[in-house]
Amino acid sequence: MDNLYLKLASKGHRAPIATDLVLHERPDPEAVLLDGGRLGEVVIETADRFGTPLAIPLMDLRVEKEALLSAMGIAAASIPGYHFEEPPPPIDDVAPTPRMEATCEGIARVADVPALLPMGMCIGPFSLMTKLVSDPITPVYMAGTGATAEEDEDVDTLEKCLQLGLPLILQYIEAQVDAGARAMIVCEPAANMVYFSPNQLAESFGIFDRYVMDGLRQIRDLLARRGVDFILHDCGELTDGMVRRFGELHPAMLSLGSSRVLWEDAALLPKDVVLYGNLPSKRFFAKDLSTAQVEAAACDLLGRMQAADHPFVLGSECDILSVSGSEAEITSKIEAFLHAKNS
Repeated sequence: MDNLYLKLASKGHRAPIATDLVLHERPDPEAVLLDGGRLGEVVIETADRFGTPLAIPLMDLRVEKEALLSAMGIAAASIPGYHFEEPPPPIDDVAPTPRMEATCEGIARVADVPALLPMGMCIGPFSLMTKLVSDPITPVYMAGTGATAEEDEDVDTLEKCLQLGLPLILQYIEAQVDAGARAMIVCEPAANMVYFSPNQLAESFGIFDRYVMDGLRQIRDLLARRGVDFILHDCGELTDGMVRRFGELHPAMLSLGSSRVLWEDAALLPKDVVLYGNLPSKRFFAKDLSTAQVEAAACDLLGRMQAADHPFVLGSECDILSVSGSEAEITSKIEAFLHAKNS
Protein backbone atom coordinates (compact mmCIF):
# COMPACT_ATOMS: atom_id res chain seq x y z
CA MET A 1 0.00 0.00 0.00
CA ASP A 2 1.34 3.44 -0.90
CA ASN A 3 2.19 5.57 2.11
CA LEU A 4 -0.75 7.95 1.95
CA TYR A 5 0.28 9.67 5.18
CA LEU A 6 3.70 10.69 3.87
CA LYS A 7 2.01 12.00 0.72
CA LEU A 8 -0.48 14.00 2.76
CA ALA A 9 2.30 15.35 4.98
CA SER A 10 4.31 16.43 1.94
CA LYS A 11 1.31 18.47 0.77
CA GLY A 12 0.79 20.19 4.12
CA HIS A 13 -2.45 18.34 4.82
CA ARG A 14 -4.66 19.33 7.76
CA ALA A 15 -7.45 17.25 9.28
CA PRO A 16 -9.46 17.35 12.51
CA ILE A 17 -10.87 14.35 14.37
CA ALA A 18 -14.39 15.73 14.33
CA THR A 19 -16.89 12.94 13.64
CA ASP A 20 -18.59 13.46 17.01
CA LEU A 21 -19.32 17.06 16.05
CA VAL A 22 -21.10 16.03 12.85
CA LEU A 23 -22.90 13.14 14.55
CA HIS A 24 -24.50 15.51 17.05
CA GLU A 25 -25.93 17.64 14.29
CA ARG A 26 -28.37 14.78 13.76
CA PRO A 27 -31.62 15.00 15.76
CA ASP A 28 -31.13 11.42 17.02
CA PRO A 29 -27.39 10.75 17.48
CA GLU A 30 -27.95 7.77 19.79
CA ALA A 31 -30.06 6.07 17.12
CA VAL A 32 -27.40 6.77 14.48
CA LEU A 33 -24.85 4.90 16.59
CA LEU A 34 -26.87 1.73 16.07
CA ASP A 35 -27.54 2.25 12.36
CA GLY A 36 -24.46 1.34 10.35
CA GLY A 37 -25.60 2.97 7.14
CA ARG A 38 -26.36 6.31 8.77
CA LEU A 39 -23.20 6.13 10.87
CA GLY A 40 -21.16 5.59 7.72
CA GLU A 41 -22.83 8.63 6.16
CA VAL A 42 -21.75 10.72 9.16
CA VAL A 43 -18.13 9.64 8.67
CA ILE A 44 -18.34 10.38 4.93
CA GLU A 45 -19.86 13.81 5.56
CA THR A 46 -17.18 14.64 8.12
CA ALA A 47 -14.36 13.77 5.72
CA ASP A 48 -16.02 15.75 2.93
CA ARG A 49 -16.73 18.80 5.06
CA PHE A 50 -13.17 19.08 6.31
CA GLY A 51 -11.51 18.14 3.04
CA THR A 52 -9.64 14.98 3.99
CA PRO A 53 -9.45 11.47 2.55
CA LEU A 54 -9.07 10.13 6.09
CA ALA A 55 -12.48 8.69 7.01
CA ILE A 56 -11.99 8.83 10.77
CA PRO A 57 -14.69 7.06 12.82
CA LEU A 58 -15.92 8.00 16.26
CA MET A 59 -13.28 7.90 18.97
CA ASP A 60 -15.59 6.27 21.51
CA LEU A 61 -13.50 4.25 23.95
CA ARG A 62 -16.45 2.76 25.85
CA VAL A 63 -17.38 0.18 23.23
CA GLU A 64 -15.02 -2.63 24.24
CA LYS A 65 -15.83 -2.38 27.95
CA GLU A 66 -19.53 -2.62 27.15
CA ALA A 67 -18.98 -5.74 25.04
CA LEU A 68 -16.79 -7.44 27.61
CA LEU A 69 -19.03 -6.82 30.59
CA SER A 70 -22.20 -7.61 28.66
CA ALA A 71 -20.72 -11.00 27.82
CA MET A 72 -20.06 -11.52 31.52
CA GLY A 73 -23.69 -10.85 32.41
CA ILE A 74 -23.28 -7.37 33.90
CA ALA A 75 -26.47 -5.32 33.60
CA ALA A 76 -26.25 -2.53 31.02
CA ALA A 77 -27.06 0.19 33.57
CA SER A 78 -24.15 -0.94 35.78
CA ILE A 79 -21.49 -1.15 33.06
CA PRO A 80 -20.24 2.49 32.97
CA GLY A 81 -19.21 2.47 36.64
CA TYR A 82 -18.42 -1.21 37.01
CA HIS A 83 -14.98 -2.27 38.25
CA PHE A 84 -13.53 -5.64 39.16
CA GLU A 85 -12.60 -5.78 42.84
CA GLU A 86 -10.96 -9.19 42.48
CA PRO A 87 -9.36 -11.10 39.60
CA PRO A 88 -12.00 -11.69 36.89
CA PRO A 89 -12.61 -15.16 35.51
CA PRO A 90 -11.58 -15.93 31.93
CA ILE A 91 -14.21 -15.70 29.24
CA ASP A 92 -14.15 -17.66 25.99
CA ASP A 93 -16.70 -15.88 23.83
CA VAL A 94 -17.56 -12.20 23.54
CA ALA A 95 -20.35 -11.56 21.05
CA PRO A 96 -20.22 -8.29 19.10
CA THR A 97 -22.59 -5.69 20.49
CA PRO A 98 -25.03 -3.70 18.32
CA ARG A 99 -22.59 -0.78 18.56
CA MET A 100 -19.76 -2.93 17.22
CA GLU A 101 -21.92 -4.28 14.41
CA ALA A 102 -23.04 -0.78 13.44
CA THR A 103 -19.43 0.43 13.45
CA CYS A 104 -18.45 -2.36 11.07
CA GLU A 105 -21.44 -1.65 8.83
CA GLY A 106 -20.42 2.01 8.81
CA ILE A 107 -16.90 1.08 7.70
CA ALA A 108 -18.36 -1.01 4.90
CA ARG A 109 -20.41 2.00 3.79
CA VAL A 110 -17.30 4.22 3.76
CA ALA A 111 -15.43 1.56 1.77
CA ASP A 112 -17.90 2.16 -1.07
CA VAL A 113 -16.41 5.66 -1.56
CA PRO A 114 -13.19 5.28 -3.60
CA ALA A 115 -11.77 8.66 -2.60
CA LEU A 116 -11.80 7.83 1.13
CA LEU A 117 -9.55 5.69 3.32
CA PRO A 118 -11.87 3.60 5.54
CA MET A 119 -10.48 3.64 9.07
CA GLY A 120 -11.27 1.59 12.15
CA MET A 121 -10.93 2.55 15.79
CA CYS A 122 -10.21 0.62 18.97
CA ILE A 123 -9.03 1.19 22.51
CA GLY A 124 -5.59 -0.04 23.53
CA PRO A 125 -5.30 -2.94 25.99
CA PHE A 126 -3.79 -0.88 28.81
CA SER A 127 -6.40 1.86 28.52
CA LEU A 128 -9.19 -0.74 28.54
CA MET A 129 -7.73 -2.24 31.70
CA THR A 130 -7.84 1.15 33.45
CA LYS A 131 -11.61 1.21 32.82
CA LEU A 132 -12.03 -2.19 34.46
CA VAL A 133 -10.40 -1.56 37.87
CA SER A 134 -11.15 1.22 40.33
CA ASP A 135 -7.51 2.07 41.14
CA PRO A 136 -5.04 1.03 38.45
CA ILE A 137 -2.31 3.44 39.59
CA THR A 138 -1.35 1.61 42.78
CA PRO A 139 -0.96 -1.89 41.29
CA VAL A 140 0.96 -0.49 38.30
CA TYR A 141 3.36 1.15 40.74
CA MET A 142 3.59 -1.97 42.89
CA ALA A 143 4.33 -4.10 39.85
CA GLY A 144 7.03 -1.62 38.95
CA THR A 145 8.67 -2.27 42.32
CA GLY A 146 8.69 -6.00 41.60
CA ALA A 147 5.40 -7.14 43.17
CA THR A 148 3.94 -10.14 41.32
CA ALA A 149 0.40 -11.35 40.77
CA GLU A 150 1.09 -14.22 43.15
CA GLU A 151 2.02 -11.78 45.90
CA ASP A 152 -0.51 -8.98 45.38
CA GLU A 153 -4.19 -9.49 44.53
CA ASP A 154 -4.50 -6.00 43.01
CA VAL A 155 -1.62 -6.75 40.64
CA ASP A 156 -3.31 -10.07 39.84
CA THR A 157 -6.60 -8.28 39.10
CA LEU A 158 -4.85 -5.77 36.85
CA GLU A 159 -2.99 -8.44 34.89
CA LYS A 160 -6.06 -10.62 34.47
CA CYS A 161 -7.99 -7.60 33.17
CA LEU A 162 -5.22 -7.03 30.63
CA GLN A 163 -5.44 -10.69 29.62
CA LEU A 164 -9.23 -10.42 29.39
CA GLY A 165 -9.24 -7.33 27.19
CA LEU A 166 -6.60 -8.07 24.56
CA PRO A 167 -8.38 -10.98 22.78
CA LEU A 168 -11.55 -8.89 22.54
CA ILE A 169 -9.62 -5.97 21.03
CA LEU A 170 -7.96 -8.25 18.50
CA GLN A 171 -11.35 -9.77 17.64
CA TYR A 172 -12.88 -6.32 17.14
CA ILE A 173 -9.97 -5.24 14.95
CA GLU A 174 -10.43 -8.33 12.78
CA ALA A 175 -14.14 -7.55 12.40
CA GLN A 176 -13.42 -3.98 11.31
CA VAL A 177 -10.77 -5.11 8.86
CA ASP A 178 -13.16 -7.72 7.46
CA ALA A 179 -15.67 -4.88 6.98
CA GLY A 180 -13.18 -2.93 4.87
CA ALA A 181 -10.97 -0.89 7.24
CA ARG A 182 -7.59 -0.18 5.65
CA ALA A 183 -6.18 1.68 8.64
CA MET A 184 -6.72 1.22 12.37
CA ILE A 185 -6.46 3.98 14.97
CA VAL A 186 -5.40 2.39 18.25
CA CYS A 187 -6.10 4.71 21.19
CA GLU A 188 -3.88 4.19 24.23
CA PRO A 189 -4.29 7.48 26.13
CA ALA A 190 -3.87 5.93 29.59
CA ALA A 191 -0.27 4.99 28.81
CA ASN A 192 0.99 8.17 30.42
CA MET A 193 2.70 9.69 33.45
CA VAL A 194 -0.46 9.49 35.57
CA TYR A 195 -0.31 5.70 35.55
CA PHE A 196 3.45 5.18 35.24
CA SER A 197 5.90 6.79 37.65
CA PRO A 198 8.55 8.79 35.75
CA ASN A 199 10.97 7.97 38.58
CA GLN A 200 10.41 4.25 38.03
CA LEU A 201 10.71 4.65 34.28
CA ALA A 202 14.03 6.46 34.75
CA GLU A 203 15.34 3.21 36.24
CA SER A 204 13.57 0.74 33.95
CA PHE A 205 10.87 0.60 31.30
CA GLY A 206 10.24 -3.04 32.13
CA ILE A 207 6.72 -2.60 33.50
CA PHE A 208 5.75 -0.19 30.70
CA ASP A 209 6.97 -2.71 28.16
CA ARG A 210 4.97 -5.52 29.78
CA TYR A 211 1.74 -3.62 30.35
CA VAL A 212 1.66 -1.35 27.28
CA MET A 213 4.13 -2.33 24.60
CA ASP A 214 3.50 -6.09 24.56
CA GLY A 215 -0.19 -5.60 23.73
CA LEU A 216 0.54 -2.90 21.15
CA ARG A 217 3.07 -5.16 19.45
CA GLN A 218 0.46 -7.89 19.10
CA ILE A 219 -1.94 -5.37 17.57
CA ARG A 220 0.75 -4.03 15.23
CA ASP A 221 1.65 -7.54 14.10
CA LEU A 222 -1.99 -8.45 13.43
CA LEU A 223 -2.46 -5.31 11.35
CA ALA A 224 0.73 -6.04 9.41
CA ARG A 225 -0.51 -9.54 8.61
CA ARG A 226 -3.78 -8.09 7.35
CA GLY A 227 -2.07 -5.35 5.31
CA VAL A 228 -3.70 -2.59 7.37
CA ASP A 229 -2.01 0.65 8.44
CA PHE A 230 -1.29 1.07 12.15
CA ILE A 231 -2.03 4.52 13.58
CA LEU A 232 -1.28 5.09 17.26
CA HIS A 233 -3.00 7.78 19.33
CA ASP A 234 -1.96 8.84 22.83
CA CYS A 235 -3.07 12.28 24.02
CA GLY A 236 -1.72 11.76 27.57
CA GLU A 237 1.31 13.38 29.18
CA LEU A 238 4.31 11.34 28.11
CA THR A 239 8.01 11.06 28.79
CA ASP A 240 10.52 11.15 25.96
CA GLY A 241 11.17 7.46 26.59
CA MET A 242 7.50 6.63 26.01
CA VAL A 243 7.55 8.51 22.71
CA ARG A 244 10.71 6.69 21.63
CA ARG A 245 9.09 3.34 22.41
CA PHE A 246 6.01 4.24 20.40
CA GLY A 247 8.33 5.11 17.52
CA GLU A 248 9.89 1.65 17.77
CA LEU A 249 6.46 0.21 16.90
CA HIS A 250 6.82 2.07 13.60
CA PRO A 251 3.21 3.24 13.24
CA ALA A 252 2.32 4.89 9.97
CA MET A 253 1.16 7.89 11.99
CA LEU A 254 1.59 8.86 15.64
CA SER A 255 -1.03 11.18 17.15
CA LEU A 256 0.04 13.05 20.31
CA GLY A 257 -1.64 15.50 22.67
CA SER A 258 -0.94 19.18 23.18
CA SER A 259 1.31 18.50 26.17
CA ARG A 260 3.99 17.34 23.73
CA VAL A 261 6.35 19.61 21.78
CA LEU A 262 6.09 17.97 18.39
CA TRP A 263 9.12 19.58 16.76
CA GLU A 264 11.22 18.17 19.63
CA ASP A 265 9.49 14.79 19.41
CA ALA A 266 10.48 14.66 15.74
CA ALA A 267 14.05 13.96 16.84
CA LEU A 268 12.86 10.91 18.82
CA LEU A 269 11.11 9.19 15.91
CA PRO A 270 11.97 7.48 12.62
CA LYS A 271 11.65 9.84 9.67
CA ASP A 272 8.81 7.87 8.09
CA VAL A 273 6.56 7.98 11.17
CA VAL A 274 4.20 10.85 10.41
CA LEU A 275 3.40 13.02 13.42
CA TYR A 276 -0.22 14.15 13.80
CA GLY A 277 -1.71 16.82 16.02
CA ASN A 278 -1.68 18.57 18.33
CA LEU A 279 -3.67 21.79 18.67
CA PRO A 280 -5.49 22.12 22.04
CA SER A 281 -8.85 20.96 20.67
CA LYS A 282 -10.13 19.84 24.07
CA ARG A 283 -10.50 23.59 24.73
CA PHE A 284 -12.04 24.60 21.41
CA PHE A 285 -15.40 25.15 23.13
CA ALA A 286 -13.88 27.76 25.49
CA LYS A 287 -14.33 31.43 24.64
CA ASP A 288 -11.03 32.31 26.37
CA LEU A 289 -9.25 30.44 23.57
CA SER A 290 -9.83 32.75 20.63
CA THR A 291 -9.99 31.88 16.96
CA ALA A 292 -6.98 34.15 16.43
CA GLN A 293 -5.00 32.20 19.03
CA VAL A 294 -5.82 28.91 17.31
CA GLU A 295 -4.74 30.34 13.96
CA ALA A 296 -1.49 31.65 15.46
CA ALA A 297 -0.79 28.29 17.15
CA ALA A 298 -1.41 26.50 13.85
CA CYS A 299 0.98 28.78 11.96
CA ASP A 300 3.64 28.42 14.64
CA LEU A 301 3.36 24.62 14.67
CA LEU A 302 3.46 24.40 10.89
CA GLY A 303 6.57 26.57 10.74
CA ARG A 304 8.38 24.66 13.48
CA MET A 305 7.57 21.27 11.98
CA GLN A 306 8.78 22.47 8.60
CA ALA A 307 12.04 23.54 10.22
CA ALA A 308 12.30 20.17 11.97
CA ASP A 309 12.03 18.52 8.52
CA HIS A 310 9.72 15.78 9.78
CA PRO A 311 6.52 14.60 8.06
CA PHE A 312 3.54 16.14 9.80
CA VAL A 313 -0.22 16.45 9.47
CA LEU A 314 -1.74 19.35 11.39
CA GLY A 315 -4.77 18.36 13.42
CA SER A 316 -6.50 18.14 16.77
CA GLU A 317 -4.94 16.69 19.90
CA CYS A 318 -7.88 14.32 20.31
CA ASP A 319 -11.46 13.93 19.11
CA ILE A 320 -13.30 17.26 19.02
CA LEU A 321 -16.43 16.57 21.04
CA SER A 322 -19.68 18.34 20.38
CA VAL A 323 -20.60 20.68 23.26
CA SER A 324 -24.21 21.82 23.26
CA GLY A 325 -24.45 25.54 22.60
CA SER A 326 -20.80 25.81 21.55
CA GLU A 327 -20.97 24.20 18.13
CA ALA A 328 -20.33 27.44 16.23
CA GLU A 329 -17.42 28.32 18.53
CA ILE A 330 -15.82 24.92 17.98
CA THR A 331 -16.36 24.95 14.22
CA SER A 332 -14.83 28.42 13.89
CA LYS A 333 -11.62 27.14 15.48
CA ILE A 334 -11.49 24.11 13.22
CA GLU A 335 -11.86 26.42 10.23
CA ALA A 336 -9.14 28.67 11.67
CA PHE A 337 -6.49 25.97 11.65
CA LEU A 338 -7.64 24.44 8.38
CA HIS A 339 -7.22 27.75 6.57
CA ALA A 340 -4.41 29.43 8.54
CA LYS A 341 -1.77 30.91 6.24
CA ASN A 342 1.66 29.49 7.03
CA SER A 343 4.19 32.21 6.34
